[in-house]
Amino acid sequence: MSSADTQASRSGALREADEAEPIKAIKLRHPWRVVFAVVLILLLVWFVVDALQRPAYGWPYVIKYVFDRRISAAALVTLEITVLSMVIAIILGLLLAVMRLSPNPVVKYIAWLYLWVFRGTPVYVQLVFWGLFSLIYKDLFVGVPFTHLGVDLDLGFMTNTFIIAVVGLSLNEAAYMAEIVRAGLLSVDRGQEEAATALGMGWGQTMGRIVVPQAMRVIIPPTGNEVISMLKTTSLVAAIPLTTDLYGVSRDISAVTFTPIPLLIVASIWYLAFTSILMVGQFYLEKRFSRGVGDRRPPEGPKQPGTITETVRVMRNKEGDQA
Repeated sequence: MSSADTQASRSGALREADEAEPIKAIKLRHPWRVVFAVVLILLLVWFVVDALQRPAYGWPYVIKYVFDRRISAAALVTLEITVLSMVIAIILGLLLAVMRLSPNPVVKYIAWLYLWVFRGTPVYVQLVFWGLFSLIYKDLFVGVPFTHLGVDLDLGFMTNTFIIAVVGLSLNEAAYMAEIVRAGLLSVDRGQEEAATALGMGWGQTMGRIVVPQAMRVIIPPTGNEVISMLKTTSLVAAIPLTTDLYGVSRDISAVTFTPIPLLIVASIWYLAFTSILMVGQFYLEKRFSRGVGDRRPPEGPKQPGTITETVRVMRNKEGDQA
């Protein structure tokens, strides 16, 4: 067969492909998904209706105490502990993350030792220890060992249960935040820092304008989870003991009224309300720092790359170039 016949056959095939009907995509159906969703909804409705009919839940007590002044004040204390503990933990975690990434082996292993201790022991045990700290150390000498050169620090403030709760929770959370921040900093390509250095930017400008904004996309999601976890971990401050938090007050009220289940529901409602607000804030923070990093999809239209029409057009262009 001559080259002219081959060229004519190719042109005929391309003409037929161009005149062919477009492919009609048929959306897959998943009937079992609908069945599964309906079953779950029915089970949820059944549980709610059954729970409303059971006197053990004590719904009148739930309605009575959900907006009680003692409960709302305790919820505020829980929120204060959460915010203060997370702020301190984030600052200390950032410092520990920088220490972990330091080329100095002494600084690096000091940070590693901190993480090993605070991540390797239960937070409840740590809170118990900090509750007994004022009994172990009445004061603390800071200075040259085996000499009188130094300063005696009065640790009387460690008898305040609120301060003990913030110190204990923040020191524990800092170990986890250090790893989150370190993972975020390591997620930024090394070339970004090299490019910023080549442009004459200093270390502070590089971290503030280049590295940290990109690392925030990795840092924010787990940090939001840690904030929510911290909110619920405040219920463990009973180990100090601190009884002015949300769980402590609801437990004390239930001990007087002999209604433990309704008061647990009241505390859960407040925890869920705070968690929902934190989740909304986390969503908008993630959206703010993820701008320009979403899926980059090609524009829709008949000339979208990858369609049959576009493939035929590319083949024709190649043949024209060869001719």
